Amino acid sequence: MGLFSGLATEAYDRQYSDRDLVKRIIKYFEPHKRRIAGIVTLLFVVALSGALVPILLSRALDAIGDEISNQQVLLISGLVLLSGLLVWGANWWRRRLSSQAVADVVMQVRLDAFRASASHDLSFYDEYSSGRVVSRITSDTREFGDVVVLVTDLGAQLGQMLVLGAVLLATELRLSVYLFGFLPFVALVAMGFRRLARRVTRHGMRAMGNVNAAIKETVSGISVAKNFRQEESIYDEFDDANQSSFRVNMRRGFVLSMIFPVLNSIAAYATAALIYIGGMNVADALITAGAWYLFLQGLDRFWFPVLNLSAFWTQLQSGLSAAERSFALADAESKVTQTAERDVPPLEGEIRFEQVNFRYTEQEQVLRDFNLHIKAGESVALVGHTGAGKSSIAKLVARFYEFQEGQITVDGMDIRSLDLHQYRRQLGLVSQVPFLFSESVVENIRYARMDASDAEIEALAKRIGDGEWLETLPQGLHTEVGERGGRLSMGQRQLVSLLRVLVQKPAIFVLDEATASIDPFTEWQIQQALNLILQDSTSILIAHRLSTIKASDRIIVLDNGQIIEEGDHDSLLAQTGHYATLYNTYFRHQSLAYVEESRKLARGDAEQI
Repeated sequence: MGLFSGLATEAYDRQYSDRDLVKRIIKYFEPHKRRIAGIVTLLFVVALSGALVPILLSRALDAIGDEISNQQVLLISGLVLLSGLLVWGANWWRRRLSSQAVADVVMQVRLDAFRASASHDLSFYDEYSSGRVVSRITSDTREFGDVVVLVTDLGAQLGQMLVLGAVLLATELRLSVYLFGFLPFVALVAMGFRRLARRVTRHGMRAMGNVNAAIKETVSGISVAKNFRQEESIYDEFDDANQSSFRVNMRRGFVLSMIFPVLNSIAAYATAALIYIGGMNVADALITAGAWYLFLQGLDRFWFPVLNLSAFWTQLQSGLSAAERSFALADAESKVTQTAERDVPPLEGEIRFEQVNFRYTEQEQVLRDFNLHIKAGESVALVGHTGAGKSSIAKLVARFYEFQEGQITVDGMDIRSLDLHQYRRQLGLVSQVPFLFSESVVENIRYARMDASDAEIEALAKRIGDGEWLETLPQGLHTEVGERGGRLSMGQRQLVSLLRVLVQKPAIFVLDEATASIDPFTEWQIQQALNLILQDSTSILIAHRLSTIKASDRIIVLDNGQIIEEGDHDSLLAQTGHYATLYNTYFRHQSLAYVEESRKLARGDAEQI
C-alpha cells in the first residue's frame, strides 16, 4: 500500500492559484480595516524600535576613542531600555488586535463552510463522507487561522528588515551589495520548497480527514460493533487510518522542517564571507570599527526576518491548503438547481409528476417517463418491493434530489421555480428512522416551529391516546431523549416525529414509515397522530403497515419505477394482482396478528402477549 493511498481528492475539490486564495482571504479581513490599520502602525513601531538598538550601540562604539561622559552612557542605556519596553508594549497590543481579527475571520470562514454544507442537497452526502466534511469545517479552518497569525508576526519582521536594510545601505554600501547579492539564492531555495510543501500539506489534511471520518463512523455505529463483538475490528480500522495519517504527516513535518536548516546554512556562508570582507576593510581603515559593528549587528537582525520571510512562503502553503479545502466545500455546486426564486403562497397541495425521468447515477435509473397526479388534500400510499421508487418520489417532492427530465408541479407551479426555503416550510417530513436531537421531547417537537408554546404542544400531545404516552416518559414533555433519541423506544420516537410535523401544520406531508415492529397500543396511538395530520394535508405515505395503507385515500403500487396498479385496499385485493401478492406476503400477517393481540388485550391476558 502506497504512502498516499486513500488520499484521493473529493470530486468537488478545486485547484485555486495562490493569488486567488490571497484575494479571497483579504476580503474576509475587509470588515476589520481599523484593526488592520492599528496592526500596521504597531508593526512599524516595532520595526523602528528594534532597529534603533544596533544604531545606538554602534554610535557608542565609535565614541570609545573619544571622551564619553557618564551622562552619555546613562542616556544610551536608557534609550536601549526604552526601545525594549516600546517593542514589548507594541508587540503585546499588536498580538491582541491580531488575535481578535483572526478569530473573527476564522469564525466567518467556518460559518460560511458550515452554511454551504447545510445547504447541499442529500445527494452530496450520499457521495461524500460527513466525517471529511466535518474535518474541513473544524481542523482546516483552525490551521488556516494559525497561518494568518504567522502572517501578522512576519509583518513586523518585514518592517524591521526594510528599516535595517536601509540602515545597512547607509552604513556601508560595499558590504550591502555583497549582502543583497545572496538574497536571490535564498529566494530561489525558498520557492523550490513551495510546491512540495503545498502537495504534502494537502495529503496531510486529507489523511486527517480520513481519521475524523473513521472516528465519526465508529462512534455512530458503536452499538452495532458491540452487538457483533467487533470492537477489535473497528479499532484496527481506526488504527490503519491513524497510522496512515501519522506517516503522511511525518513526511509533511520533515519537508516543512527542512526549509530552516537549508536557509540557515546559506545565511551562515553569507555571514562568514561578510565578516571576512568587513574585517579586512577595518584593518585597511576603509570603515570604522563602529560601522563594522553596526553592520554585523544589523546583519544578525536582518537575516532573521529574511529567513522567516523566505520560509514563510513554504509555511504559507499550509494555510493556503487549509483555505483551499474550506473554500472548495463552500463553492461546491449543488445538483439541485432552481430556475427561479418565486415566492410561495399558502399551498393547497396538488402535486403532478409529468414524464419525469430520474436516476441517482448513469447506471441507476429509478423513474422513467413517470406520471402521477395527487389531488389537493388527498392521501396516497406508495407500496412496492424495495427499489420500486417509493422513497425517490418522496425525495423529489422535497427537492432533495434533482430529476433529469420532465416536470414536477405543486399547485400548478414548477417546483424548480419556487423559493426552496419558503417551499420546505410548508412541507412536513418524517423519515423511516426518526432522528431526534439530544434535547428534551418538547424542544424536539418545537424544532419545526420555534414559536410554538409549551401549552400548545402539550395540548396536541394529549390529543393522541388521551396523552397516556406522556405518562410513560419520566419527566413528560421535558424528558431528555438522549443522542439520536436513544432513551426513547422506537414507537415514542415516531410519536415525537409525528408531533413535530403536526405542530408545523404542513400543506404537504411525506411519511417514510418505519418497519420496526411495535405493540398494537402504540400503533393505535401513531395512527391517531397520522389521522390528525392527514385530515389537513396532502400526504404521500411510503407505507409498511397495513393500518397506514388502509387509512389512505388511494394506494399506488410501484414496480421498477412504474405505476402498475392503483385504487383502494378492497378493490386492489379483488384484482388479485401485484398488490394482492404483496398483501399476502407482507401485510396479511399484520392484520391477523393485530386481531389476535387485540383479543388478548381485551381479555387482559397479558402473559399470553
